[in-house]
Amino acid sequence: MMLTLRLGNWFPYGGVPLCVKRAGMPSLLRSAAALLVAMVCAGGVAAQAPRRITLDEALQLALQHNHALQAARTLVLQSQAQEITANLRPNPVALGDAQFLPIFQPSQFSETYIDQSAQFDLGLSYLFERGRKRQHRLEAAKDQTTVTEWQTKDAERTLLLNVGQQFINVLLAQSTIELAEKDLASFQNSVDISEARYKAGDISEADFLKIKLQLLQFQRDLSGAKLAKVQALVSLQQLVGHESVPQDYDVAGELEYLAVPNTKESLEMMALNQRPDLQAAVRGVTAANSQYTLALANGKRDVTGTFNYTHIAGLNTGSFFANMELPIFNRNQGEIARTHAAITQAQETQKEAQEQVLTDVADAYGALKANEQIVQLYRGGYLKEAQDSRDISQYAYQRGAASLLDYLDAERSYRATELDYRQTLASYMFALEQLRAAAGTRSLP
Repeated sequence: MMLTLRLGNWFPYGGVPLCVKRAGMPSLLRSAAALLVAMVCAGGVAAQAPRRITLDEALQLALQHNHALQAARTLVLQSQAQEITANLRPNPVALGDAQFLPIFQPSQFSETYIDQSAQFDLGLSYLFERGRKRQHRLEAAKDQTTVTEWQTKDAERTLLLNVGQQFINVLLAQSTIELAEKDLASFQNSVDISEARYKAGDISEADFLKIKLQLLQFQRDLSGAKLAKVQALVSLQQLVGHESVPQDYDVAGELEYLAVPNTKESLEMMALNQRPDLQAAVRGVTAANSQYTLALANGKRDVTGTFNYTHIAGLNTGSFFANMELPIFNRNQGEIARTHAAITQAQETQKEAQEQVLTDVADAYGALKANEQIVQLYRGGYLKEAQDSRDISQYAYQRGAASLLDYLDAERSYRATELDYRQTLASYMFALEQLRAAAGTRSLP
């Protein structure tokens, strides 16, 4: 018995979509094959569904695939390579010469002439660094690497903020689409009822045209929301990396209110301890001191020692030499003065960064609380009141107990209230993302 499965077109069979051609098999085998193929086909359909990513997944993808962040991370590798360079010792210098060779009198070339008249020198020279220059160079390079690492972490903080806010933009657009679709379906029902009333002579043609034209606004709202979502998804894809998600991806989540019990003082303390840009500024003071110490060490003059082996007049001799630059005019005064001033600059930069941290926390916390109050107002009754007003006006209009203008006004008020609530909720989530970035951590209670 031969069973042949041909994956191809879908054929309805017994109410189950199959992508198989079957011929001449017992009913039991046909049932088993139908179940198997149905599972295969269902798997194919599931595979075609757009991939949906959560906020946490989006953040992780951005950390792994964002090209700007990857480029910033190479700065750490470059700084670590500079540590290797800073720790290198000077290379010894080999010296050699041959003198008094009868190049223009080749007839005089002989073993005796080479031994008694020509001179040969071989030497080795080495620069001895004074003032522990190599150790200070290495220390300064390591301090700079630490600064670069914290700057890279600050780039990650900024990226996570941008990803979080862009993700919220997608959620807002999706929520607006859902609202627009629900409003459009509801208003379409009102249009259908109005058309029936118009045909029955209950309302005038002018009123029917007014309510029918109002349908265009609902359709425009839906189209605008879909466009906003497409644009938000494209912007989010750029942040997480185009290669990390398929072109038809989507997000999973919804706009939600998350209470933050932290006080402003606790958030400020958290930010002062964790903000990477502030930590980079603190390490910048250490790096500036290292540069100053290195400048002082570079003011020390180095000693060059040389050993020469000489063969002349049949004699083999050795000579030792040493030379050192006299620090009369150049004692590295300019670089010492510059690095000393750079310490003051780094200290002021640290103070400015600290003030910026406190300002960011205060701004984000104030925005969060302001939006929280508005969200609570909507959730406390305004949303339900707007919906009840719309439902009452719709019910009354459909039964001829309310005017068209009253119904349209209630519909506009409801739509504006719902849309404003979603925007306020998104603003609250934006402020929460800013507060996380200001505090330097996403792990807020």
